[in-house]
Amino acid sequence: MLYAKSDPVRVTEQEWVTLVQTVAAGDQLALHSLYEQMHRIVFTLITRIVKNRETAEELTVDVFHDIWRTASSYDPAGGSVVGWIMNQARSRAIDRLRLDHRKKRINTFAGEPLTTGTANDPEQACELEEQSRFLRSALEILTPEERQVIETAFFSELTYQEAAAKLNQPIGTVKTRIRSGLSKLREALNLTLKKAI
Repeated sequence: MLYAKSDPVRVTEQEWVTLVQTVAAGDQLALHSLYEQMHRIVFTLITRIVKNRETAEELTVDVFHDIWRTASSYDPAGGSVVGWIMNQARSRAIDRLRLDHRKKRINTFAGEPLTTGTANDPEQACELEEQSRFLRSALEILTPEERQVIETAFFSELTYQEAAAKLNQPIGTVKTRIRSGLSKLREALNLTLKKAI
């Protein structure tokens, strides 16, 4: 049971739905009311996942910003309002964990200079050029949409949700294009490597 402020008043599901519908209509007071009733539980869930108070505070605000933007997409048939909000909170927290882990992996090699030795080793330089050519030819098989989404997500180190927001595309479309594109790249690179052997 969730409580608004200190008054122990039970909120019915219909009241939750009405509140979200009012937020969808652009009512900032409804968003404030929703925030007052839900922010503690959202913050608690996010804190348990990310284990960092400052990050949890930031993500809690992000969740309610997302609710403001996407309230019109809420469908009562898909589940309760509280479940919908908590799912958004969980997704935000997990996305942040993944981003932080990816940054840590990348940063472990950031301080180390690349030692390719290509200037001194013509054979290695030739091999590197051949690999580069294989990758360029593999990239040509992607549709422009797949290539754009993959480049946006991977080169900018964005989560699916962040890439979807940056490209102004539905998250499902972004995921599909990335999976499809990576599958095509994997097949093309495997074929190219088999031919080279």
